Amino acid sequence: MSDLAVIVPVYNESARVHETLRQLHAQRDDDFDAYFVDNSSTDGSGDIIRAFAAEHGRERWHVIHEPVKGTGAAADTGMRAAIAAGHTLLARTDADCIPRLDWTSNIRKALTPKSAGGDGLDFLGGLLVSRRDEGEPLWRRKLMESAVTLAVVFGKLRASNRGSQYLGGYIMAPGCNLAIRAETYTAAGGFPRTKIEDLHEDRALVNAVREITSHYAERRDIVVAGSSRRVQAWGLKNTLLWYKDHAYRPDHVDIR
Repeated sequence: MSDLAVIVPVYNESARVHETLRQLHAQRDDDFDAYFVDNSSTDGSGDIIRAFAAEHGRERWHVIHEPVKGTGAAADTGMRAAIAAGHTLLARTDADCIPRLDWTSNIRKALTPKSAGGDGLDFLGGLLVSRRDEGEPLWRRKLMESAVTLAVVFGKLRASNRGSQYLGGYIMAPGCNLAIRAETYTAAGGFPRTKIEDLHEDRALVNAVREITSHYAERRDIVVAGSSRRVQAWGLKNTLLWYKDHAYRPDHVDIR
């Protein structure tokens, strides 16, 4: 067992999870366990992951089940399963995302104590860029990435992210690209086990962490390419409004 565990919530990702699996398998630092949390998929996603793991000899890749709907509940189940197994470093991405090949190695260094040659962080949020394989032209991908940058600025300015209870400034840590030490996750209370319609679990975790440690950072060397399918379905404006406290709330939020 490695000290590092990768947690991946999964819900009906049979069309996209193959690339995520291939990229995790190809990581330069491949000494990690993985916990894929099947959030009651109906498309055989769990079977696809099991078959890939068996074919590639990934005996330390696990598929576990979480019936409670929502990425918060699924991610929390995976994190706590990893902690119970003894992992001390926890990384999260999503099943429609592509981590850069140095993702796990850079996370390990960032979360390792300075006394052991690492950067001594308790928590980090990585850089989110757009996938290049979903048919979006370059100008649109750059526009979406600029919108993420704008959202970071807004997050730092919004009143609810500021206060004397916080030990440092606000950072954006997208749920598909963050990492945390196990003891920090436990002390912060973990991801709220809520539906995606009710609360952005990544923002809640960031603010909980900020109340107990100042050893966190945004890291541009820890990169994940995320899906643009929400923007394709809703448009850029409505997607930004969705992430702004669900100011845009469609009847169906699980975009597949």
